[in-house]
Amino acid sequence: MMVLIALVAATASAQAQSKFGIGRAATPDEIAGWNIDIGRDGGGLPPGSGTVRHGHEIFVQQCAACHGDKAEGGIGDRLVGGQGTLATAKPVRTVGSYWPYAPTLFDYIRRAMPQNAPQSLSNDDVYAVSAYILSLNGIVPADATLDAKSLAAVRMPNRNGFGGDPRPDVK
Repeated sequence: MMVLIALVAATASAQAQSKFGIGRAATPDEIAGWNIDIGRDGGGLPPGSGTVRHGHEIFVQQCAACHGDKAEGGIGDRLVGGQGTLATAKPVRTVGSYWPYAPTLFDYIRRAMPQNAPQSLSNDDVYAVSAYILSLNGIVPADATLDAKSLAAVRMPNRNGFGGDPRPDVK
């Protein structure tokens, strides 16, 4: 998918340049700067690693002001708890109860957090914060170290909680 996006972007840029006489084709480095998505299977996860312990330190510095000291929520969303509530009248949707794939947690943190400085955390810091949040939810042990391989192997509690979409316009 990532290669296809790069090819489409380069082709569109080259067509615009030749048709209108403006612009230039994007360089591979320019495309790489935008091509940071992570697949639910862990495809695209970068090198690096992080421990739960380091994740706690980063969380206190960068996340707790919005998400609470233990990720219980504040002005930002609650990130822990809620297991077993999705089928109730008051479901609690958190990383631990709702999210089906662990690599998407890394993707979201890297792209959007902290809210006042998105994409400012290193890959090691994002692995660490992911490990800390998953540990708070009882999904990985308190002494876990996550990297691309181990994060992709994490089985989330709601992994099978989503079904296909029968609408013909979304296939």
